[in-house]
Amino acid sequence: MKKEKKKKVVVLGGGPNRIGQGIEFDYCCVHASMALQEEGFESIMVNSNPETVSTDYDTSDRLYFEPLTREDVLNIIEKEQPLGVIVQFGGQTPLNLAIPLEDAGVNILGTSVDSIDRAEDRKRFKALLKKLKLIQPPNGIAASTKQAINIAKKIGYPVVVRPSYVLGGRAMEIVYDEKDLDEYMNHAVIASPKRPILVDKFLEDAIEIDVDCVSDGDTTLICGIMEHVEEAGIHSGDSACAIPPFSLSMSQIESIRENTIALAKELKVKGLMNIQYAIRNSTVYVLEVNPRASRTVPYVSKATGVAWAKIATKVMVGRTLKEMGVRDDIKIKHVAVKEAVFPFNRFPGVDALLGPEMKSTGEVMGIDTDFGSAFMKSQIAAGQNLPMTGKVFVSVKDKDKRNVIYIVKKLVDLGFSIVSTSGTSEVLENNGVPVQKVYKIQEGRPDVLDLIKNNEIALIINTPSGIRKQKDDETKIRSSAVMHGTPIITTIAGAQAAVGGIEAFKSKGLKVKALQDYH
Repeated sequence: MKKEKKKKVVVLGGGPNRIGQGIEFDYCCVHASMALQEEGFESIMVNSNPETVSTDYDTSDRLYFEPLTREDVLNIIEKEQPLGVIVQFGGQTPLNLAIPLEDAGVNILGTSVDSIDRAEDRKRFKALLKKLKLIQPPNGIAASTKQAINIAKKIGYPVVVRPSYVLGGRAMEIVYDEKDLDEYMNHAVIASPKRPILVDKFLEDAIEIDVDCVSDGDTTLICGIMEHVEEAGIHSGDSACAIPPFSLSMSQIESIRENTIALAKELKVKGLMNIQYAIRNSTVYVLEVNPRASRTVPYVSKATGVAWAKIATKVMVGRTLKEMGVRDDIKIKHVAVKEAVFPFNRFPGVDALLGPEMKSTGEVMGIDTDFGSAFMKSQIAAGQNLPMTGKVFVSVKDKDKRNVIYIVKKLVDLGFSIVSTSGTSEVLENNGVPVQKVYKIQEGRPDVLDLIKNNEIALIINTPSGIRKQKDDETKIRSSAVMHGTPIITTIAGAQAAVGGIEAFKSKGLKVKALQDYH
């Protein structure tokens, strides 16, 4: 009797590894291959990165070590004649191939190409949010410097400017005035009708939230709601974040849940989807919708104990969430904190400042019963060894001076001494904080750089001012800290979380438990 041939499914990987194209996508591709084999399909992997698990000889039934281009992928499809192709697990690289492949008659499994385009195309996305009565920050699309300046005048500074369809926030900047916008448009990017620049109102002091969800076309489940530690404006791949959210109210969480389900239903999502939200003054804004797996999927899977990429793959080949027994949103009794790992110590003289352009080269997770302990574990894993004693150098911009007082008082209570330059030290002294004053750079000796070089500083809290002269000094301080291995924090939210971590460690130490024991 002739053995029946298995149906084939092609999985497109993330391509060559580079900053902005996270290795996290490879996790999703490997799980997709496993799920296809479990469902009785022959899995065919297309990827071109020798450093990944997806290109191991035994991960899939067949591996094509080829570039992820339209021509190469179509050659493979012509030879293999698969049931369909999965594009939503390799990040932006295979997603950009979805339209050219469909135009060539290829069956794209999961969320339709039209839905992907509705989320990616700025005008269609705006119409989609309007239809669902969801709010996004005021924005516009510019094909020239003049257009960009007019949009910025209309929506008001500061604005976030970025080229469309980029990886990892490449060439993305927060611009505070017309002079800087003009400089950005003329030097950083080439704008044209084919390569427009997106101009969005930047929401200052907003809480950023990432949501991963899975849908089978009818039912949508929230995989995880992640609250970022850093405020909006830091690239999501560089920001620490926590599951469950640590400061959101139940009504805000419910609003995010409802918005997510409405978006998944309207886009007829089949598989995974990631949405980025911002909350400012109780208003929930939709920043971005990605109808694909995001770089947070491995973290959410490990935090919740559910292999979401496998579930999404099975949905794409026809299974429903109900028949797989995946029904309720997962409620966890622990806290999982994701932290980014940065390569700053490999590049002497580089500025460790975080911003909208992604700089991290990996990520780690800390897990415990409370936020402080989980955050502390994530810092240790990321190589940011927070001190337990010593001098803390504090220099923050005017807007942050009020918020830093509580943080500094807490540090003093925990046994630290404070060092500061004139502006910040005056505010701290006025609020009863004992401070050792130190000269600014080129004001006199010893200055702050001397203290860092002499290993007298245990921790630096420095938020960027935006003023050009101060900018140069701050860059020197942060670069010197990287060279001498001094931990540095560049956001108030990050400083708050660090103090909570130090306090948790000092009060009860850290206990180790296997990941499986949390589930």
